Amino acid sequence: MTDKTHEAPDSTAARVALWRALHVEVDAPPHVLNDTIGLRLLAPDDDWRERGDMNPQFTRPFRASIVARARFIEDLIVRETERGVTQYVILGAGLDSFAQRRPEIASRMKVFEVDPPGPQAWKRRRLIELGYGVPDWLRFVPVDFEAGESWREQLVKHGFDASQPAIVVSTGVSMYLTKEANAATLREVAGFAPGSVFAMTFLLPLEFADPDVRPGLEMAEKGARASGTPFISFFRLAEIQTLALDAGFTKARHVSSTDLTQRYFANRSDGLRPPHNAEELLIANT
Repeated sequence: MTDKTHEAPDSTAARVALWRALHVEVDAPPHVLNDTIGLRLLAPDDDWRERGDMNPQFTRPFRASIVARARFIEDLIVRETERGVTQYVILGAGLDSFAQRRPEIASRMKVFEVDPPGPQAWKRRRLIELGYGVPDWLRFVPVDFEAGESWREQLVKHGFDASQPAIVVSTGVSMYLTKEANAATLREVAGFAPGSVFAMTFLLPLEFADPDVRPGLEMAEKGARASGTPFISFFRLAEIQTLALDAGFTKARHVSSTDLTQRYFANRSDGLRPPHNAEELLIANT
């Protein structure tokens, strides 16, 4: 990597970015998401494709899931901006590249990226080095979660208007948090202005997953545990929807991998699709 310091993105954020690039490189068009910006930011060694977690065949369903959820959220943002929502909050933004890939939409909003200070400073520096820059409508919101900082308070300090609705997104995060912490996040977002929408991913219990992808999920869980960031929370569908409604949302609907397959992978000759009963989406409205 270009930066070997402790400030560099964690392995999970890097893997997601590289899988997005791998989708463009090895999967046949039409591509669900065309995103190689994370790869440019990371600038890994030339042999990055030879890593075990980049094996094109083994990672196939998982990178399909990654690009499907990102595309769904991007389409959601487009719809919400058309009805007048102008604030977009990304919790645990990592190497998200929406602001760089879709400036024609992002520049009509305020985009707030919430992340720990170190990785966020690294990302800011790399965006400037590569010429993307950091426009005024892109707000980096550093939050030291370990110190107990309130991300809601930090949002307001960085220009968030709490009286106006927002799109709030949290992907690939819920499994690393306790169920109590997930419930606290749901309550926090449920208190946003009416007309806000929250999109989050969650993992179903591993035993529910398709047999052909269960070994990969179990390997990912083992790797996460070994790196000190174990999977803590898994949710059944009724449980996560009840949690959202109890938190104060007016509606909570499940977007399944089958829904995403029908939207983005129909009529493909290569059979690429996200796995069933693995990582799913919850969409909740205030």
